[in-house]
Amino acid sequence: MTQNQTHLTVTRTVDVPAKDLFDLLSLPARHHEFDGSGTVRNADDTERIGKSGEKFVMNMNREAMGGDYRTHNFVTAYDENKMIGWQPAPEAEDGTAPTEPLGWEWLYQLTSLGADSTEVSLTYDWSKVTDEKLLEKVGFPAIPQEDLEESLNLLAAAVTKP
Repeated sequence: MTQNQTHLTVTRTVDVPAKDLFDLLSLPARHHEFDGSGTVRNADDTERIGKSGEKFVMNMNREAMGGDYRTHNFVTAYDENKMIGWQPAPEAEDGTAPTEPLGWEWLYQLTSLGADSTEVSLTYDWSKVTDEKLLEKVGFPAIPQEDLEESLNLLAAAVTKP
């Protein structure tokens, strides 16, 4: 794990090809299967992510956020079989969709270690959060290192599931 004031990164090796991991990561309908924080419930959008600039919506639940809420995820990184990432922004209480992310990002980087093995790095980065009130309210990192590690463990389990 690497940690500084603005991000956390965890890494592990998974004994599957990078393509298999990328296929799972690019399908929002399966994100709940590898969420180590237990926050993701299900996806409103079930289409596969195909490029940077897309957006997908997730149904979430977290006590610190007041229970159930929806988040819009802006795809910020996409390099097939190598990298995928997004920056979320919760919907307003009146259901209004956000027009831009709030600055934190989830980034998965895949490094092939051969035909059947991949190093996966998950970075939770809040360096682009500039709103001081938001920084204070959320108390970054809102998701601890242990939950990120659990996400990679769950990802490894989910990718081998039929």
